[in-house]
Amino acid sequence: MNHLQENKQNAIAFYKMAYEGNPRKATELFLSDEYIQHNPAVADGLDGFIEYFERMQELYPEKSIEFVRAITEDNLVALHTHQTWPGNDQYITMDFFRFDQRGKIVEHWDSIQQIPEKSANPNTMY
Repeated sequence: MNHLQENKQNAIAFYKMAYEGNPRKATELFLSDEYIQHNPAVADGLDGFIEYFERMQELYPEKSIEFVRAITEDNLVALHTHQTWPGNDQYITMDFFRFDQRGKIVEHWDSIQQIPEKSANPNTMY
């Protein structure tokens, strides 16, 4: 398997593991010690990531995630997800992960948008 395919699979495995309640193991397996976080709701570094996702699991254990598409280029992986939170509160996210030469995630950016009840067009957001 080439490194692009491996990075794609690792980005999905990392996100799924952290989102579903095991961010500590996800960081051990997939993150570099030098992890740069760009989401303003999450503190920088490994500890900030773990704290945020442990809190989300404690508060919202029944949340779910679907990976709609994944795109790789150079050392970047982009994931397009559909998240469902309690009360059928749904979100679309676009996450970007930068990998180092060892195949570890070193940086993360995301954009999150709530799916509205009504749309001006008949198309889904994913």
